[in-house]
Amino acid sequence: MNILQPVGWPRPKGYSNGISAVGRMIFTAGVIGWNEQEFLVSHRLDAQFAQALRNVLAILKEDNAGPEHIVRLTIYVTSIQEYIDSRDELAPIWKSVMGSNYPAMALVQVVRLVEPAAKVEIEATAVVAE
Repeated sequence: MNILQPVGWPRPKGYSNGISAVGRMIFTAGVIGWNEQEFLVSHRLDAQFAQALRNVLAILKEDNAGPEHIVRLTIYVTSIQEYIDSRDELAPIWKSVMGSNYPAMALVQVVRLVEPAAKVEIEATAVVAE
């Protein structure tokens, strides 16, 4: 996996501009912050974000992949302002779940998610070298 950082561009904080990778590709559906019984773990964005990341990793583990294999995340939130206001809580969650992997990412605000009380949904693409 190669991080694509154009010369002269400032290094982005918390994500990569681009990544190139060769190998077996794994795609997840949109994953929200609910537990194995499909109950949301909290009504707080930070708790839902943490659970959604753990759920993504649980899916990847089924094909022997982990956070280090994630090359792209799309994060859908119902409030970008709430996300921005929660950054101090989200940063340590990211580190504890994802470590120092910073894939290419997009953050998109949506009107709502299929689960009405969900505040965040995450799609992941992972590439495992073969």
